[in-house]
Amino acid sequence: MSHNTFGHLFRVTTYGESHGAGLGCVIDGCPPLIPLDVAEIQADLDRRRPGTSRFTTQRREPDEARILSGVMFDERTGKQVTTGTPICIHIDNVDQRSKDYGDIKEKYRPGHADFTYDAKYGIRDYRGGGRSSARETAARVAAGAVARKVIPGVKIRAALVQMGKVVIDRANWDWEEVPRNPFFSPDADSVGRFVHYLDAIRKAGSSVGAVLEVVAEGAPAGWGAPIYGKLDAEIAAALMSINAVKGVEIGDGFAAAALTGEENADEMRAGNDGAPRFLSNHAGGVLGGISTGQPIVARLAVKPTSSILASRQTVTRGGEETDISTKGRHDPCVGIRAAPVAEAMVACVLADAFLRHRGQVG
Repeated sequence: MSHNTFGHLFRVTTYGESHGAGLGCVIDGCPPLIPLDVAEIQADLDRRRPGTSRFTTQRREPDEARILSGVMFDERTGKQVTTGTPICIHIDNVDQRSKDYGDIKEKYRPGHADFTYDAKYGIRDYRGGGRSSARETAARVAAGAVARKVIPGVKIRAALVQMGKVVIDRANWDWEEVPRNPFFSPDADSVGRFVHYLDAIRKAGSSVGAVLEVVAEGAPAGWGAPIYGKLDAEIAAALMSINAVKGVEIGDGFAAAALTGEENADEMRAGNDGAPRFLSNHAGGVLGGISTGQPIVARLAVKPTSSILASRQTVTRGGEETDISTKGRHDPCVGIRAAPVAEAMVACVLADAFLRHRGQVG
């Protein structure tokens, strides 16, 4: 299976399966002498970790990270630092229940990658989907924690702004509220509505999708490249690569189609520091594929979890028609835990953009 690596100078390769011995990532291109402790990686992994509330899968994975290479103790600073060599971060799987999938071994789950993996490779991992499982995103979060260390001046945060048909009130947006509730919602008033809505979905044995918004503040003007190295295109590709993501937009995205030229263009005035001061940010912080210095804003749409208890029509590997109901422990809304994953992918793209920018213009 190819295409497990992304990035140019800051390159990330992920490995492992949902029900294998473990998973992790290898990061190539991280600069040397950057302080890096496993606790910093663990903090991000704990935000994505399953089993933290009744609204996520009850699979109990501690997601304890181990740094296997690429760091050493620096006597000059008294800290563990990167060496400039490949950094390998490994996470053991400790709570697999492969027997939960025995009944569907020969059946394709609608909405899942079962059929396409089988069509391409002639084999598929029916135990939770293997590489197509959301479990793979733990490796991305670990890589994102390292990427943040490469660009410490950039703050990257994500929040859930819609679950199914329930939408937050943007007038109540408060970043401080995001870590206080199990939905990563920036609107405190939305939490009760999310609880009521998702409880009904969960009890029905079904699932629902979500929309998340990720914002990166502090990236200067100039990162990215025109045409085939556009920063917004690479952010979109990175977010689209997350399992279950079916749509990405930058800035106003599809809503820009309803605007006039006067409404959409981000007007500028002279700023106090000599740089332009933008009066709006419809572009989402990127123009011509290059960052403007404004907050970089992207949204991603996550589809409903494909593994559900409700019976659905399908076929077997042999082509026979049948029905399927997926047992096991699944997220009723996989989008809930997507916030730290989205942050990680944007962090990796921006770390790569920073290194490439530095390499080209000094």
